[in-house]
Amino acid sequence: MKFSVFQTSRKGGREKNEDRMGYCYTKTSGLFLLADGMGGHPEGEVAAQIVLQAIAALYQKEAAPEIEDPKAFFAVAILAAHRQILRYAADKHLMDTPRTTLVAAIVQGGVAYWVHCGDSRLYFVRNGELLVRTRDHSYIEQHHDAHPDQTLPGHINRNVLYTCLGSPTKPVFDTIGPVSLQQGDKILLCSDGLWGSLGDAEIVLQLSQQQVAEAVPDLVDRALIKAGPSSDNVTVIAMEWETPDSFETTRGSISTDTIDDGVFASTVQAGWLDSSVDDLDDAAIERSIAEINEAIRRSAARKS
Repeated sequence: MKFSVFQTSRKGGREKNEDRMGYCYTKTSGLFLLADGMGGHPEGEVAAQIVLQAIAALYQKEAAPEIEDPKAFFAVAILAAHRQILRYAADKHLMDTPRTTLVAAIVQGGVAYWVHCGDSRLYFVRNGELLVRTRDHSYIEQHHDAHPDQTLPGHINRNVLYTCLGSPTKPVFDTIGPVSLQQGDKILLCSDGLWGSLGDAEIVLQLSQQQVAEAVPDLVDRALIKAGPSSDNVTVIAMEWETPDSFETTRGSISTDTIDDGVFASTVQAGWLDSSVDDLDDAAIERSIAEINEAIRRSAARKS
């Protein structure tokens, strides 16, 4: 498996950065994650980090070396991460729960799967064209999808979401895949600090004209300049499915062809939180794995 990846996160005009991103990979599978802690609620950066750590921990347990059923994995991993946030809030006796969005992708076997909850987005670009863009779980996007020819009401705020991880209600999320990958395909995950300042066309154009190691920092700089002093946090992680000829000279290139079976690499910072919530405990991990296996069994039964 060969791919190039680049990630960056900037605080912008905010007091702190509540975004988190990272990626993990084995010999034949890769997981890319981005979470945007929500303002207006306490400790959004903690919620984002818990989500990354919980999902990365489950991925490490289940990627042997691939995830058998990525859609089932996403379903269980999101709920496990959601429960971790609620547990953290209860342990800390918080009056309100930390909350976060999530967008994640798994690439393996020449295909991609992705999931999102909230308004952090995924862009899938091929040969200069936008093939797919996730639809935000926001009232403004919901209204636009239902009434594409109507002017949006002025009272609808693009920042108002109807679902996220960490809220008292069960999160709503959408999963897509498998989508076949071609050499040169690019997948970009971003927080709303990017797309809130730059249009889809500008994001796609920049991503199409440059390798991800150059396109990502340029896009982030453009978003920060355009938003000015009030800029939101801007976080992006992008992956390019490499062509063999260009791979060796591509900045940020990763080849897993020479690594041993059982090797797991991750950029997710496992030790960022207090040790009490550093990772899912063993019992919780085993319960989640059992749920994943049961979901896979049911999925296989439906197909047969």
